[in-house]
Amino acid sequence: MLDTYRQVVTPEGVALHLRAAGPVPRALAYLVDLIARAAIYIALVQLLAIPFGKAGTAMLMLVSFALTWFYPVLFEALMQGRTPGKWALGLRVVAADGAPVGWMATFARNLLRVVDALPLFYAVGLTACLIDPWGRRLGDMVARTLVVHAPRQAVLHAAAVAPAVAPDHLLLPHEQSAVVAFAERGPGLTAARQAELADLAEPLVHARGQAAVARLYGIANWLLGRR
Repeated sequence: MLDTYRQVVTPEGVALHLRAAGPVPRALAYLVDLIARAAIYIALVQLLAIPFGKAGTAMLMLVSFALTWFYPVLFEALMQGRTPGKWALGLRVVAADGAPVGWMATFARNLLRVVDALPLFYAVGLTACLIDPWGRRLGDMVARTLVVHAPRQAVLHAAAVAPAVAPDHLLLPHEQSAVVAFAERGPGLTAARQAELADLAEPLVHARGQAAVARLYGIANWLLGRR
């Protein structure tokens, strides 16, 4: 599969053109993450196993397990679909509709990594990537996720300059995802289209037009911890 653009239509009716990542950039991102994990492991050997003997070795085994299974899950769920390797290569994991990836989806795709790795050197995953038009491995197919090109500097341009504003009430997870997704996609839309979409959130922001757009960007910054 060559890197190619695909179109998805979001629940808000916005057509997004996403550039699906092929196996080469994904493999390079995985290599960067592998090096990062190895560096962490070596550092922990110095801190735990050598000074503390058997107790340190036991702790090191637990940390090694956590690095193997939770390193990608935590980064993808908390860092907008990016592990350090994906960040370095300008890649990102998103849901099938282009929305931010959630905890369950990233857990599922990484849990099935053991299947994609069979029998050796990710042969199953590579075959799936080459056959699937979206370049997905089996874990992505099951979790309904995509790995796309998303340059670091392209994320949340407009939201970055909006002051953080707390929502008037507690937002449900899908509402939080919708607000963050709007802030990510907004810079690529016309001002009129942004205002049109922001008007749909009038019950949340109590405003319309550009005032609603600005408030949505502010809430997105608040949700992302830019306070």
